[in-house]
Amino acid sequence: MMLPIYLDRDGVINENRADYVKNPSEWIPLPGAISAMAALSKAGHPLVVVTNQSGIGRGYYTSEDVNLIHDVMQNAFSSAGITHVPILFCPHHPDNKCACRKPETGMIDRAKTDLRLPEGGWMIGDAHSDIELGRKSGLTTILVLTGRGRVQLEMIKAENLAMPDYVTDSLVSALEILLPSTPLRRL
Repeated sequence: MMLPIYLDRDGVINENRADYVKNPSEWIPLPGAISAMAALSKAGHPLVVVTNQSGIGRGYYTSEDVNLIHDVMQNAFSSAGITHVPILFCPHHPDNKCACRKPETGMIDRAKTDLRLPEGGWMIGDAHSDIELGRKSGLTTILVLTGRGRVQLEMIKAENLAMPDYVTDSLVSALEILLPSTPLRRL
């Protein structure tokens, strides 16, 4: 089994919205993101989506709304040839101080146990909380500059926080890190 790849949702796979992705019509995949996930899946990497959905705890939408969004995502994955991708989400308000809200490790711990995933792997996100989750979980981290990535990178630098292992433009360009091509031999 290849190492697992954990992905944030909003800003990595689909467009991020300041007012939250609240229903299926607001879920808009980023260009090339689903194809990139298909390439990773085809290479044998187990994929797991881990996403904070505090809009539930804030009363902006319900768990049922999130499940409907995830049904649309699963259909997009399936259309690209990706078998079921587990999607774990934290529904809690940030003030709840739960064990599953990123950067806490609850979602990764649960995925490793429930899905029998090996230690190690990758965490791809567009926020410092994703990078910190990856660090706490012993994963190699990639910050993508889509979504909140550019602003978060500046904040990380300004506050002298731990840098991600890699920074890249998008999930598509992350493929160069995750699936490096075999170099051509010169004759």
